[in-house]
Amino acid sequence: MVKLNRIYTRSGDDGSTGLTDGSRVFKDDVRIAAYGSVDELNAAVGICIGACESGDEDIRDALCAIQHDLFDLGADLSTPQRAQKKEAAPSDDEALRIVEKQVVRLEKLIDAANEKLSPLNSFVLPGGSALSQRLHLARTICRRAERHTVTLSRKGQVNPNALKYLNRLSDFLFVASRMANGKGTKDVLWQPGRNRE
Repeated sequence: MVKLNRIYTRSGDDGSTGLTDGSRVFKDDVRIAAYGSVDELNAAVGICIGACESGDEDIRDALCAIQHDLFDLGADLSTPQRAQKKEAAPSDDEALRIVEKQVVRLEKLIDAANEKLSPLNSFVLPGGSALSQRLHLARTICRRAERHTVTLSRKGQVNPNALKYLNRLSDFLFVASRMANGKGTKDVLWQPGRNRE
């Protein structure tokens, strides 16, 4: 259970912040960039939910579930994963981690939506309906969170399912953006070299 009694603590006034395991790092640490981008992504997903209209219930329901996953992912990334040892640290045993089941759920959502979409003949520009525009923005934030998490994984231990989840989520957000554009019939397609003459 999370309990927040005070919003400010002054403990970060020196430019540092605490991780879930009690250690402290500077606020520009790559770990903070990773879960900070996930936090930004969650806010963007919230904006997408607010843009859902009648007929977007499937997208809205999926996005609401994704917001909970993104809090799980933030908790995962804010708890350093220790190298595997014979005796794991207690915090590793109790840490909230993204699991394969959450990745598989996204794959099922992608597959179900993809079956309803018209085929693509070109790259899609980030436009169309208000919901589609916002989903494209969330997708790009997701890719940034993924890049930060890849950087973090190269510097230390990261749950492999965290990376998988972000990779699948950006794919889901793309497919959802097409669903929000009349199941792809109202996508704005790239026209290569259109303005060169």
